[in-house]
This record gives sequence, structure tokens and C-alpha cells, in this order.
Amino acid sequence: MGHLIVVRATWDSEVKVWTAESPDLPGLVTEASSLDELDAKLPDLIRDLLDDCDDNDEGFDIPVEVIASYSRRVRVGAQAA
Repeated sequence: MGHLIVVRATWDSEVKVWTAESPDLPGLVTEASSLDELDAKLPDLIRDLLDDCDDNDEGFDIPVEVIASYSRRVRVGAQAA
């Protein structure tokens, strides 16, 4: 197994966390207060979810791409602060 796993991380400004999910790896759902914290959590989560696929005694590498996004509003015009 070596196909790319795409993880989408979205900032939730109300609760101040990054939420991450992957359509490529069902069950991968987590949150973290920073992208660095999220990056630190992902390897263990991925290993746990793929543990049943470990039929190779030597192990294997899987490429993971994290796509992070956030949205915000910017006031423009006469009332901009």
C-alpha cells in the first residue's frame, strides 16, 4: 500500500481548533489547536487505522498531503478599523 492520503484540515474559529479528516482513510478524524500539533498526531492515527494492512514485515511508507484552509472576513470602506 503506497497510495497518497490527502488530509483536509479546516480552522474552526468558534472553538479555535483545526479539524482534520481524510476521504482516503475512513475513520481519520481529529482536531488540534495548531497545525504543528495536528502534524504530530497524524502519524500515530494513520498507523492505527492501517494496522490491519500491515502484512509486510519490513514496513512501508505512505505519502500524506495535508491541505489546510481557513476563512475570514475583512471589513473595507468607511467603517474599516
